[in-house]
Amino acid sequence: MEGDRTAIIVEVGPRDGLQNEKAIISTEDKLQLIAMLAEAGLSRIEATAFVSPKWVPQMADHDAVMRGAARGPGLRLSALVPNEKGAVSAIAAGAQELAVFASASESFARHNTNCTIAESIARFEPVLRLAEAHTLPVRGYISCATDCPYEGEIEPSAVRAVAERLLDLGCGEIAVADTLGRARPERVERMLDAVTAAVPADRLACHFHDTSGMALANIDVALGFGIRIFDGAVGGLGGCPYAPGAAGNLDTARLAAHLASRDYGTGVDIDRLASAERFIRRIVPRQPLARDSAEARA
Repeated sequence: MEGDRTAIIVEVGPRDGLQNEKAIISTEDKLQLIAMLAEAGLSRIEATAFVSPKWVPQMADHDAVMRGAARGPGLRLSALVPNEKGAVSAIAAGAQELAVFASASESFARHNTNCTIAESIARFEPVLRLAEAHTLPVRGYISCATDCPYEGEIEPSAVRAVAERLLDLGCGEIAVADTLGRARPERVERMLDAVTAAVPADRLACHFHDTSGMALANIDVALGFGIRIFDGAVGGLGGCPYAPGAAGNLDTARLAAHLASRDYGTGVDIDRLASAERFIRRIVPRQPLARDSAEARA
């Protein structure tokens, strides 16, 4: 893959970016955001999550969002689903990809999904069967791929074991996530060295938070392994309620600019993306853009 100069950005702002906002964002604003992101050239957008409104109130309108979201050639809209029930609803609403989430940490799995890693993966089996029946791709997330808020550093072998299980289950893509944003390049290298021994690089994606300001350096490590799929969130939105201290996701504009500086094309229109960022400022006014925070730290 050394000659491949194309990278793919998976935009997770509408789901991972907004899900923990306490003030409920209107369905209309979510749909507008998705439309603006699609117009900016983002071809893969994680639109919503078919999870219980009791646990994630912000995603209570998942059906309306998925049914109403902009569609177009080359655009793939995905939905996060925790189990078969969520998958059935997501497929009925028109999801074009499903995403399931596991963890490399037993403690995080229990806090986040109230079950063990093995039990969480068992819940995915009917999801994968449904996806196959509807010819839908499935992405498998592995949270806490480097650090856990409860267990500390995670051994790369633990990440590899979960990645192998998701691959065997039928996930077409596996996204390893530095959920806390604490990972430094040398630790990302150790983790990816282990994971790529079991999963081909073209089946992997990376999801970095920028808590420690190391996300772009970690992107460079992943590029060195042949990984070309990276998650970003417009305006650096996001964080995890079960990961204290986790800052927002890597800002999509910073990610696109960084990849361009490394001569990787993403198809993202920076000017149109900037319009989506300004929109975010209006609907989530207390949320600073990630690069503003980075400049403040510098």
